[in-house]
Amino acid sequence: MRPIIVISALVVLIAGWFVLNPRQNKATPITLTFHAQMGDEPLIYDQFIYDNPGGQGQFRIRDFRFYLSNLSFGHGDETYAEPESYHLLRFDNADSAHSITLPAVPLPSIETVRFLIGVDPAANSSIEVRGDLDPNSQMAWNWEVGYKFVVFEGALQVGGDVSPLVYHVGFSENAREVEFSVPAVVLADGKQEVHLTVDLAKLFDNAAQIDMQALPSVKFNRTDAEVLANNYANMIAPSF
Repeated sequence: MRPIIVISALVVLIAGWFVLNPRQNKATPITLTFHAQMGDEPLIYDQFIYDNPGGQGQFRIRDFRFYLSNLSFGHGDETYAEPESYHLLRFDNADSAHSITLPAVPLPSIETVRFLIGVDPAANSSIEVRGDLDPNSQMAWNWEVGYKFVVFEGALQVGGDVSPLVYHVGFSENAREVEFSVPAVVLADGKQEVHLTVDLAKLFDNAAQIDMQALPSVKFNRTDAEVLANNYANMIAPSF
C-alpha cells in the first residue's frame, strides 16, 4: 500500500503546484500574418509598374518567396522556440499575405518575437526533411546542399526591351535575424494575431541601391548575395 500512498501524494503535490503556478500551464495561441507590400502599397504581380531603383526601366514580379526559420517568443526571461521551425512564405494569393499559426505557445503572453530570414547553418547543410525544408524542392540548390533563402524572379522593361531578373540568395552567411517587441495593447482583449509588413522594395533599395539593368541576376556570387542580404535584413517590420 505504501507505493500507492506515495504516488497519490505526489499527484496531489504536482496538481497543487500547477494551481499555485498557473503561468506554467498556460498556453497562448499566436498567429503571425505577413503582408507583402511594395512601399506602402500591397504587392502586385505580373505588371510592369515598379521603377528600377538604381536605373532605367520598370520591373514586374513573377515570383517572390523566402524562408523564415528559428521562430521564438519571449516573455520576461522565459523563451519558447518552435520545434522544426522552418517556414516557406509566399504571397501569390488574393491577399498578398501569409500566416503562421502556433496553436499553443506555452507562455502567459508574448512580449518579443525573434526569427531568421533564411535557414540556420546546421539545417542549411543537411538533407533532412524538416518543416518546409525539402532538398527536392524548387527552393533547394541543384549544385550543392543548401537552400535559397530569398527568391525573386521577374523581368525588367527598358523601352521595348524586356530582360529576365533572377535573384536567388542562400549562402549560410546570408541569414539575417529579426527581433521586435510586441506591446501589450496588441494582444489585448483576446487578440491573438500579430501583423507584419514585408516591404519588397527594401530588397533593392535599402543599405544599397540596386540597378537592375546592371545587376539582373544574383546566384553564385557571394559579394552580390551579401549586398542583397544586407538589404533584406530589415524588410520585415511589425505593423502595430
